[in-house]
Amino acid sequence: MFLDVREPREWDTGRIPGATHVPLGSVPERARTALPDPSAPVVVYCAHGIRSLQAARYLEAAGYRDVRSLAGGTEAWRAAGLAWESPAGSPFTPEQSRRYSRHLLMPEVGPEGQARLLDARVLLVGAGGLGSPAALYLAAAGVGTLGIVDFDVVDVSNLQRQVLHTTDRVGLPKVASARAAIAALNPEVRVVAHEEMLGPANVVALIGGYDVVVDGTDSFETRYALNDAAVALRIPVVHASVYRFEGQLTVFDPASGPCYRCLYPSPPPPELAPPCSVAGVLGVVPGIMGMLQANEVLKLLLGIGDPLVGRLLLFDALEATFEELALRRDPNCPACGDGGRRETDARGTAGAADEPFVLPMPDRI
Repeated sequence: MFLDVREPREWDTGRIPGATHVPLGSVPERARTALPDPSAPVVVYCAHGIRSLQAARYLEAAGYRDVRSLAGGTEAWRAAGLAWESPAGSPFTPEQSRRYSRHLLMPEVGPEGQARLLDARVLLVGAGGLGSPAALYLAAAGVGTLGIVDFDVVDVSNLQRQVLHTTDRVGLPKVASARAAIAALNPEVRVVAHEEMLGPANVVALIGGYDVVVDGTDSFETRYALNDAAVALRIPVVHASVYRFEGQLTVFDPASGPCYRCLYPSPPPPELAPPCSVAGVLGVVPGIMGMLQANEVLKLLLGIGDPLVGRLLLFDALEATFEELALRRDPNCPACGDGGRRETDARGTAGAADEPFVLPMPDRI
């Protein structure tokens, strides 16, 4: 017979058919009941073969004469394509149970949380330095639908930091390259490609219906258009920006915190926010910030942790330090303030004359 010595939450994700379940810590007190015949052959297993070896040694010392530990545990068993039983009513296929097994083991995620991720819809605005790592990690996590907005094509200069793309896809539209990369990583993820520039005319149509937006845009005008539509539709935006060796990260949640216009009422002068084609950027910095964006998205979708709402995280790659600043909602904000929305000019700038209290990073990555 098979004896499963994993924890209950592991057992609930699936097991070898016909196995008896006794968690490792309960083996000394329950062995005689679960295994009444000490002469019967027993194969003990866990996830990787470590706990099962401990249990097997105990059983041998207790007088069981034919005990073996399954080398490699359930990971090796399933990799070999052997029989596997999913719990009754499980919403996951055997392949999904295996792919997302590390999530399913976590009480903070578990089957309910993973099902939520599979049903989620996340829009990435930009498939560049920030959008690349965010897209890969969200796809790996099993976010069911990823929308990608980008009108550009892959250039060789992108490859230093935009890890969605590869040399053989230079010249392809970035949305097509992103679709290929995501399909190779997790073919179950549905990719909705929007090969166009986000702007005031189409922003509502683009972001409507998504649960969270990842802001990897490359211009202030786009940022303001995205912000205003997200506030109106009450969709949280996970925002990041980078400059050379530095990064910024926050979450703009219309339901509970400030928005982009609260932080930056108007765009900075061009000389204070040069694009990376002028100032440069260490390739790993947008990678770090994009992964942190993915982390914030998962927290929002799962309803866990403390999202960066009303907090601005500052990263310095040279010093390897993080700092945090508190953000507040501006009661006079033209987008989310108490006074209601004011008219904006053609550039998307508001009538407020206040200077932002944090210098914005350049947005071109």
